[in-house]
Amino acid sequence: MDNKNSILLVDPEFDPNTAEDCDLLMKITPDSLSYAIIDKNSKQLKAVYDEQECADIPQTLSGRLKNDSYLGLPFKEIKAAVYTENSINIPNELFNVQELDQYAKFFTEEQSANLYSRPFSTFGLTSIFTLQQFIEDTLTSSLNNYKLYAQNASVLTLAAQHSNQALVLDFTATSFNAAYTLNAKLIFQHYYQTDHAEEFNYYLLLIISQLNINTSDARVYLSGIINEGDAYYQCVQKYFNDIMFNLPPTGEIDQKILDDMPAHYYSGLLAIDLCE
Repeated sequence: MDNKNSILLVDPEFDPNTAEDCDLLMKITPDSLSYAIIDKNSKQLKAVYDEQECADIPQTLSGRLKNDSYLGLPFKEIKAAVYTENSINIPNELFNVQELDQYAKFFTEEQSANLYSRPFSTFGLTSIFTLQQFIEDTLTSSLNNYKLYAQNASVLTLAAQHSNQALVLDFTATSFNAAYTLNAKLIFQHYYQTDHAEEFNYYLLLIISQLNINTSDARVYLSGIINEGDAYYQCVQKYFNDIMFNLPPTGEIDQKILDDMPAHYYSGLLAIDLCE
């Protein structure tokens, strides 16, 4: 533990000298920072770090990259899913790689001049996004050869695991990402900040109403910082009967270091491993 809002789990047999066989996954939201290290040779989850309720994500990220010895290792591959206000999903039939600059006119926040694109073939779309300049500079100066994704990449990957009518909710301590699929098609995806369960209840009702979700038929998949019986879970339970925890979609990876933790806490983080 670094502080009351963070936790570090490490396999006692993890040898940092094997980092070249390992992938690093990072998930950066407006209020949390987490990472996972996976040994691709042994197919084992070697480390998980999670810090919630971060007051200043750029500074938290900068400090973690400077002071965490694990993040300085020479990894085989690095994937980072980063929250940004400037993100848009373009259906592939409308996407033109030659016209990336045209999509920037839909962005409202002043951020980096660099445009990034990542395909998501399961739902037939491409994500276009930019980052805060400080976060982009921090990542670039600290990490080598990393692949960058918008934050919604993890919740879309979780949603892609379910072909029927599904509402996927991935929580941090003070926010959640929602994705709704119907007949294997992505209908809706959005990020919300919530200070308390009453505010979450409002957004959940708004989602149900706007999308005309038949709560009797839909299944809800929960992941992240939520527990059975807590205030947020009780809100979901008021409207839906079919509720499941979304376990990490990395079945071939040995996750024994999570045995004493609710595994669904890290589903969104570990889903980044499956991003294209």
